[in-house]
Amino acid sequence: MSTSERARRHLVPHFTSYTAWESEQLPVLVRGEGAWVWDENGTRYLDGLSGLFCVNLGHGRSDLAAVAAKQMETLAFASTWGYAHPPAVEAAELIASLAPGDLDRVFFVNSGAEAVESALKLARTFHLANGEPQRTKVIAREWAYHGVTLGGLAATGVPKVREPYAPMLGDFVLRAPNTHDRGLAGAADIEALILDAGPENVSLVLAEPVQNGGGALVPPDGYWQQLRAICDRYGVLLCADEVINAYGRLGHWFASSRFGIVPDLITFAKGVTSAYVPLGGVIARGQVLDTIAASPSRTFVHGATFGSHPVATAVAVANLEAMRDEHVLDNVLSREAGLRASLTGLAAAHRCVRDVRGTGFFYALELADNGHELTDEQHAALRGGLLGRWIREARLLIRPDDRGATMLVVAPPLISDDGVLDELVTGLDQVLDRTDDWLSTGP
Repeated sequence: MSTSERARRHLVPHFTSYTAWESEQLPVLVRGEGAWVWDENGTRYLDGLSGLFCVNLGHGRSDLAAVAAKQMETLAFASTWGYAHPPAVEAAELIASLAPGDLDRVFFVNSGAEAVESALKLARTFHLANGEPQRTKVIAREWAYHGVTLGGLAATGVPKVREPYAPMLGDFVLRAPNTHDRGLAGAADIEALILDAGPENVSLVLAEPVQNGGGALVPPDGYWQQLRAICDRYGVLLCADEVINAYGRLGHWFASSRFGIVPDLITFAKGVTSAYVPLGGVIARGQVLDTIAASPSRTFVHGATFGSHPVATAVAVANLEAMRDEHVLDNVLSREAGLRASLTGLAAAHRCVRDVRGTGFFYALELADNGHELTDEQHAALRGGLLGRWIREARLLIRPDDRGATMLVVAPPLISDDGVLDELVTGLDQVLDRTDDWLSTGP
């Protein structure tokens, strides 16, 4: 029995339709090196999505594997439930030193969804400690993705992800337009929501600096400064969800730094370990934790068995030091303009590309039909398997996305050089050629 047959029999996939999972062409990936991965048949694919926006340092790093192995031999597990251990302390110190402004307290969990869940609870705990228990409302944006734990899913604005679980979600989240739909006016929309709910009832504004859902939505100049001023005006905490944005994706340690703001909380995951082991977390301003520490309970009532895991935090330190020593952020900043120019060139050459959005090493190509919105039938066919097949045939791993539009999302490893980026653009060109041909025949 082949590995793919065994997978179909026993393994439950994540976010994958059974039409794709049951396909004879289901890839089984077995090895990675640099910007590439290989399947069990020896076919090489360019990983144009960094796994899932997370393998920032590239595949096959033996140095990170060695750090993990050494830590397993030294202390494989210890919690921070009443204890501390050196890897978690060192990782927290290093992350605090890289964070913007006075964000200097780090709470570790295991994933981005858990990080968002923790930020929601941390904001709630802060307001309780501050004598404002009525502050329960959270503002998040349309089409934003903030994870699929029930708290994170309540904040997530992707309808098809929310709808099956809608009866299980609370009504504490208020929905604001995103910057693609409203631009700079989106900040005023958030202020209007705060005023309508009553500022004394609002706990948190939660937003990605560059929003993934909807396709790499870059905010207009001044947007984040307005959010900061609005939150300060009404005593609302501001959380930058940087699960994708942080650790070099936009050429800075944190996207908040790129946009020149200091939020109260930052959520992170993915690139903090380059996905070699799972790790996520929340970085908070000292005032938030000091207020909780001075309250009667003196406790943030939240945690997880594997939070602050010594292997994960040891790998985080090694990963971030390697990114620093190898000037990985400089690589992104020096090549982002060229990557954008190449993607813009593809848009000009193909009838199927309506827009290119993004910055750093994070872009989305929105698809259309010669400038016109795709029909429902075209959307369904492209999303239902055509794009996925053409992407595999181009030997790429990128994402055909359907959150707000039909798109190709591109996020190469941060160590990519010009040769890798040229190969990525060539593969995209092939996919777009196939899309153009398909659209021109009148599907």
